[in-house]
Amino acid sequence: MALKLRLSRGGSKKRPHYAIVVADSRSPRDGRFIEKIGFYNPMLPKDHVDRLRLDLDKAKAWIGKGAIATDRVHRFLSDAGVVKAIAHNNPQKAQPRKKAQERAKAAADAAAKAVEAAKEAKPTEETGASAEAAPDEAAKAADGAAGETKA
Repeated sequence: MALKLRLSRGGSKKRPHYAIVVADSRSPRDGRFIEKIGFYNPMLPKDHVDRLRLDLDKAKAWIGKGAIATDRVHRFLSDAGVVKAIAHNNPQKAQPRKKAQERAKAAADAAAKAVEAAKEAKPTEETGASAEAAPDEAAKAADGAAGETKA
């Protein structure tokens, strides 16, 4: 029999509270369980005393018997120092998706074109006024291209 330390939902609609139970992994979430070892009320503030109550001795005993905690219960137990925390690593999750990468590439291309245009329009001695304006125009064009990607 595969045992799990998991949350069993109670409460009304949009007002949840959870019992932390030891249950057979095949039983329903809110169904039959072996033992209730605590409770969790996510509606209370994080610093409230009654937000989480957990019998750590019973949890250690069940883990010793082979029970496996779900992710949320494992986090509770690791915060209490009963088990070692799991280090999650998913570097792909932080990567921008395909359309965002295309927008970023288009903005970079537009900025590069603006810089090239500014370099080609090098000021001559006759157009001293335009020499000061050319870098500013290139910067505005680059900012405009970057601003389009935010929309």
